[in-house]
Amino acid sequence: MNAEFTNMKELVKANRSYRGYDESRRVTREELLEMVDCARLTASSVNQQPLRYFLAYEKEDVDRIQPLTKWARGLPDMELPHPGMYPTAFIVICQDTRISESLSRFSRDVGIAAQTILLCATEMGLGGCMIGNFSPAQISEAVHLPEQFTPLLVVAIGKPAEKIILTEIEPDEPTNYYRDEEDTHYVPKRRLKDIVIN
Repeated sequence: MNAEFTNMKELVKANRSYRGYDESRRVTREELLEMVDCARLTASSVNQQPLRYFLAYEKEDVDRIQPLTKWARGLPDMELPHPGMYPTAFIVICQDTRISESLSRFSRDVGIAAQTILLCATEMGLGGCMIGNFSPAQISEAVHLPEQFTPLLVVAIGKPAEKIILTEIEPDEPTNYYRDEEDTHYVPKRRLKDIVIN
């Protein structure tokens, strides 16, 4: 583990949904392969392992995917990422429909894989954001995916260039994330004592 993180909780706290990146820091194919290598070792329903990964790290592929993604639905009046702060890589998590045509059956697998990818990215000094708001057909066309691979989730990857602060809230307070006038991103979290049932 990176010396910056001395325990798992620190790594999890640093793994945020980043929506602003340092575009001068390119992400390499080797770094993306390491993230996917960690993801492939995780659990899979009935161990069928239907997920496949398209790695976008060449600028041309990244530039084709970015305008097809919609970010931060909780902040509809704000353009995120800001121009000049786009991610420099994407991992498109797909399902191989030759293994299973049911796209809902493996939704847990997708979540496990995506979280593993982001934890790995964080440990490497990078960061990312899961993006579910996109058209699978548009993504497939943009990167010329073979028809048996259906995009299920897009994971942005890059070097974070924004400040995110976690706050704890009372049970009746809203969970909406927000930004202040300095563009600091705040993420309200329910307290431990309020989510444990017994």
